[in-house]
Amino acid sequence: MRQVFQKTLGGLSPQYYFRQMFFSVLIAAFLAYVIVQGGQGKAPPLGAWFFVIVNTFLYPYSRFVYENVVDFIVGDNVFWVDGKMMIFSKLMTMALCWGGALFVAPIGLAYLYYSHSKAQGTQSD
Repeated sequence: MRQVFQKTLGGLSPQYYFRQMFFSVLIAAFLAYVIVQGGQGKAPPLGAWFFVIVNTFLYPYSRFVYENVVDFIVGDNVFWVDGKMMIFSKLMTMALCWGGALFVAPIGLAYLYYSHSKAQGTQSD
């Protein structure tokens, strides 16, 4: 069971994981603020908090899937675009990856498990 966690949840490099987690926490903090302010004095629903917490921890894996798909499609091409447009598109893709993390991250976790298992198998040969 420990190997499953190491191959999936521990499958990303620490630098990549903490960088993505930083942005995930920023998004979660913003949403927590919106949830609390929009409650009009009522307690926020537990489902909203559950969604925020789960997506916060799954975001790095969702972003991993997104970046791998984009790398596959774009390849080594370089695009020159306006800085404002680039920042806007980054923010939108971050929001989409965070919002869909519950559904997209399992793909990334399965891929990490598969690739780490395959790498382990080739090293033992």
